[in-house]
Amino acid sequence: MKIAVCIKQVVTREWQLRVNDQKTWIRDQDASFELNEPDAYALEEALRLKEKHGGEVIVCSAGPVRAAQVIREALGGAIRDEQVDLVLTGLQSDDQGFGQVGVVLAETLGMPHATIIMEVHVDESSGQETGASGQGHGAPGHVRVKRELEGGWFQWVTLPLPALLTIQSGINQLRYATLKGIMAAKKKEIKKVVPAAAPQPAQRIASLYFPEKGKKTQMIAGGPAEAAKELVKRLKEDARVL
Repeated sequence: MKIAVCIKQVVTREWQLRVNDQKTWIRDQDASFELNEPDAYALEEALRLKEKHGGEVIVCSAGPVRAAQVIREALGGAIRDEQVDLVLTGLQSDDQGFGQVGVVLAETLGMPHATIIMEVHVDESSGQETGASGQGHGAPGHVRVKRELEGGWFQWVTLPLPALLTIQSGINQLRYATLKGIMAAKKKEIKKVVPAAAPQPAQRIASLYFPEKGKKTQMIAGGPAEAAKELVKRLKEDARVL
């Protein structure tokens, strides 16, 4: 089974954030970067599936030259022409947190997808599929996954392969790369893929700013009974927490 994992490079959590002069993004010229943590769980899940079912894991990332570092950490490559059986992404990124990469990519690749995955079980029975080259290759036919819903509920879904899954953080225990693995990663090929046409952004960030702090203390006059009644009223009607 061939699995592709999408990863993103984000600013390290220890770095002190500063907004740029245009107030549209952070000043990242002197920032330090790391692998997006939710994507690390997707990568770990891919490695576990490879260890159980065999096959290959490739990694894809978009970005400037500095993004090659996270690809080296993950032993990476590219996706579209790789004829993968399964694509995994993290649930969202640590910087923007839109959670859209997985679902948009699934639509672009024409794959069924499921989100917020807590468990992955691959069908062991192999089916014969035909790739773009016309040559057949054996691949599992389905994947059964457990989705996390609201209110403590879960949902089991079965999807035909190839498919795309967005992995929930905490699905597994992350492992650290061994020295042997780090040395082997330096010998892996990094394939550069240039888009046929420059993508046009469908949205733009209008403004970016730190949360504004301010005191909004309100004093309620009257005796204890009247004040308590007025407090409950404001919590219900104004704050809407009751």
